[in-house]
Amino acid sequence: VGITVGVTTFGLIITCVCIIMIKKPGTATKLNKKRYKNKHRTEDIDLPTVLANVTKNFSTKNKLGEGGFGPVYKGTLIDGKALAVKRLSKKSGQGLDEFKNEVALIAKLQHCNLVKLLGFSVEGEEKMLIYEYMPNQSLNYFVFGSCIARGLLYLHQDFRLRIIHRDLKTSNILLDANLDPKISDFRLARSFLGDQVEENTNRVTGTYGYMPPEYAVRGNFPVKSDVFSYGVIVLEIVSDKRNREFADPENYNNLLGHEWRLWTEERAVELLDDVVGEQCAPSEFIKCIQVGLLCVQQRPKDRSDMSLVVLMFNGDKWLPKPKVPGFYT
Repeated sequence: VGITVGVTTFGLIITCVCIIMIKKPGTATKLNKKRYKNKHRTEDIDLPTVLANVTKNFSTKNKLGEGGFGPVYKGTLIDGKALAVKRLSKKSGQGLDEFKNEVALIAKLQHCNLVKLLGFSVEGEEKMLIYEYMPNQSLNYFVFGSCIARGLLYLHQDFRLRIIHRDLKTSNILLDANLDPKISDFRLARSFLGDQVEENTNRVTGTYGYMPPEYAVRGNFPVKSDVFSYGVIVLEIVSDKRNREFADPENYNNLLGHEWRLWTEERAVELLDDVVGEQCAPSEFIKCIQVGLLCVQQRPKDRSDMSLVVLMFNGDKWLPKPKVPGFYT
């Protein structure tokens, strides 16, 4: 399969490709055709070669990171503007259908807290996605407010389809030049129609530590599965610890169970990280933990939806007492 994107004469070839990709309605659906052509082009572009050039032949010095589906590289255009190129690993197991899923979804999504897709390239087995560049990379070392909650609210309620991300985690939250967080990586996302709020699968994919129990055990992913993952991120950020790496030697709890136990014992302030403490009052810190715990409750129906989470972060609304978190022993 070869997909070629052509443009009229323009100095910044990649920028033109991006504009064509985003501004022409229904472009993503044309991936089903054997060859994509722009009716108004005057020249063909060897996009894979262009991307190799702007990333210095995918140099390790330009490598921004690597996920389960392949590495991401920084590319620099001739005018100095930067972009991010996600190069799908041939060993990742992601086929053309999953690639099309990511392209089709992101091309339709427009929100300030979602990473923008600028273009794509498919040539044989080589598949690449072109994103806006996030200079501050992942969220691991920064505290965020309600921005990601608003991004999820858009996916769950405000977009014309209901989108379930299914792989929300700290490394998929990137920061732009203003340190505004944005959700990225939609390769596992699913869209729901009408009043549908959940689905089942026999193929459980994603990242352990962020998966809710109903998905990890039974393959069921309701809208509230994203809420659980979001809650894990909140609890990781405020404690500067990772759920997958954390172990409580005394009570054999994961990070969620550990924070829930401290919260019930009114000792949650013990989790306050020195860096976070300089930017966040103790009362705000406790509030963040409570919101996080409300999102990771064992039963999906008990978890807060994202519209309520946004209100929790942006007001003085009374917060309910969280119940036992998922995987608590």
